[in-house]
Amino acid sequence: MIDPRRAGRYERIYAQLQELVEGKSPNLIAAMATICAVLHAKMPHHFWTGFYFVAADDELHVGPYQGAVACQVLRGRGVCLHCATTRQPVVVPDVEQFPGHIACDSRSKSEIVLPVMAGERVVAVLDIDSDKLAQFDQDDVAPLAQILTLLQPYL
Repeated sequence: MIDPRRAGRYERIYAQLQELVEGKSPNLIAAMATICAVLHAKMPHHFWTGFYFVAADDELHVGPYQGAVACQVLRGRGVCLHCATTRQPVVVPDVEQFPGHIACDSRSKSEIVLPVMAGERVVAVLDIDSDKLAQFDQDDVAPLAQILTLLQPYL
């Protein structure tokens, strides 16, 4: 079951990240690293929290992240590439049910991925995994998208 206190937690995280990132991060990588660190530390259901950069039409490269060792390259399939291709958030309650899922860590059970946009172009995705099933839903999309707006000055 999803924690009913999550909405308030997102509000506090956004305020904290605003203080840490706005006008203080020297570049995109630093801002992304700070976002990952805070989300990962403050959201107990996050098993892996990070960014993948779009490298080609069908390839993503790992960026700043927190958690277990990541796949360095995602190619040709997977939740993150689906998000980058469709330019839409993807919520996956059970990764085993997602066709073409790439298992960087077999402990990952559910996932949410949001695009990081520079104008009309996807430059990266925010990927968050949980080691429990059904830990994300549509209620996570808007607050995470709001957090991603903190990256806009760097894009």
